[in-house]
Amino acid sequence: MSIAGFPTSSDIYLEVNGTKVAVVQSYTSKASKTSRAVEAFGEAEPVATVQGQTVHTLELTRLYATDEAIRDGLDFYTLSDFSLVICKPDRKIIYSNCQWSSIGEAGTLGNMVVEKVTIVAAKRIEMEA
Repeated sequence: MSIAGFPTSSDIYLEVNGTKVAVVQSYTSKASKTSRAVEAFGEAEPVATVQGQTVHTLELTRLYATDEAIRDGLDFYTLSDFSLVICKPDRKIIYSNCQWSSIGEAGTLGNMVVEKVTIVAAKRIEMEA
C-alpha cells in the first residue's frame, strides 16, 4: 500500500558508498555562483564578468532511514560525503560529495525520521534514465 503523494523509495534517496541509507519525501534545490564583475581603470562600467564556482544547496524534507541503515547505526549528524539521488521518469539527477549544513528534527520515540536537512553538494550530474 502506498500513500498518495509520497514518493516511493526509488524516487529520492541518500546513498553512502552506493548503499541507500535514507528515503527523502521532498526536496528543493538552489544553484548559485560566485560570479564577479571585472573593472578596468577609467571605465564607468565593468568590462566583463568572471564566472565563479557553482554551489548546489538543497533542502530535504522528512528523511526516513532504511532498516539496514538503522541496524548499522546510521547517525545523520555524522553523515558526510554522501550522494542525493533523484529519479524522474525520463532522467536521474545525482548530487555528489554532499555535506549537511543544518539538521532539524521532530519525531516520536523509536522513529528514525529527520524533518529538515540542508545539504551542500559539490557536483550535480544529470543522466538519462
